[in-house]
Amino acid sequence: MKALFYTGTMASEIRDAPDPVAKAGEVIVDVTHCGICGSDMHAWHGHDPRRVPPMILGHEAVGIPQSGVHAAKRVAINPLMTCGSCDNCLAGDDHICPNRDLIGMFKPGAYAQKVAIAERNLYLIDDALSFQDAALAEPLAVCVHAVEVARKALRRPISESRCVVLGGGAIGLLTAMVLSDQGCSDLWIAELNAGRRAVLERAVACQAYDPAQAGPPEQSAALVVDAVGSPATRRSSSSLVKPGGTIVHIGLQEAGDGLDTRYFTLQEVTFAGTYCYTRSDFAAALKLLTRGLFSNRDWIELRPLDDGARSFLDIHEGNAPPKIILEMP
Repeated sequence: MKALFYTGTMASEIRDAPDPVAKAGEVIVDVTHCGICGSDMHAWHGHDPRRVPPMILGHEAVGIPQSGVHAAKRVAINPLMTCGSCDNCLAGDDHICPNRDLIGMFKPGAYAQKVAIAERNLYLIDDALSFQDAALAEPLAVCVHAVEVARKALRRPISESRCVVLGGGAIGLLTAMVLSDQGCSDLWIAELNAGRRAVLERAVACQAYDPAQAGPPEQSAALVVDAVGSPATRRSSSSLVKPGGTIVHIGLQEAGDGLDTRYFTLQEVTFAGTYCYTRSDFAAALKLLTRGLFSNRDWIELRPLDDGARSFLDIHEGNAPPKIILEMP
């Protein structure tokens, strides 16, 4: 089969690869589309020791299973594999299973014509939903989960809160869409790229701003969502959140400083890390997409797998929309 391999720091290429072999409980899925995720970029930059080249990245995938109960049907792949039997899994918190794994991390991912995945990780796609839109189910599930964490922590409804999202990539934009869907009308997105700011404002009702120039007043946001995860954005979170407010940290760009823990303590600010999603979050994301969460798609670009290496470079150089989805041959 044809696959896009991550071959080293900031390097990738198309290669032939052996077809995957299904283990017990797994099926082979003929992949049709797979989105490029920020975590794939993080690995491509050489910053993720868990992803060792040469390997096939990619986990935001949809396709058609070759066998099993969903054989020949259209499915979205939940790439997060968990044991199903630990205390966390049994409590519905399977995303923090101590034995969790992800395709495209330790086992081959979905920038390929075929991928092996546990059959329980497949979700049927509604006939009304295109493969391209369904490929957003995985990143959207991350955002659904993050907004739910925020909703539980906030002292007022989301509809009555000023919400600031740091980062206008796919996760930041999809989080903003979920917040808007839940009634937020005072919504800001911080994004350095001027071209991307215009795209953001067309995609969702928000004020997209350059954090180097202006933005909402300090200590004015009931909720700050950090969809980048750098020291700079953590400093912004600390300055933007109001007393009694909440910061939800999704981004995994770089560990380190940036948080004003003294301010958090004196002003009772809630800080919450959020990782991935539960199985119910994934199902909820598919329902949102089927219902029509968004109508503007000019922030999504579909490219052939053969353009995968160029796509990684374009994202790195800031010459790409918030989301690129690769289409398999």
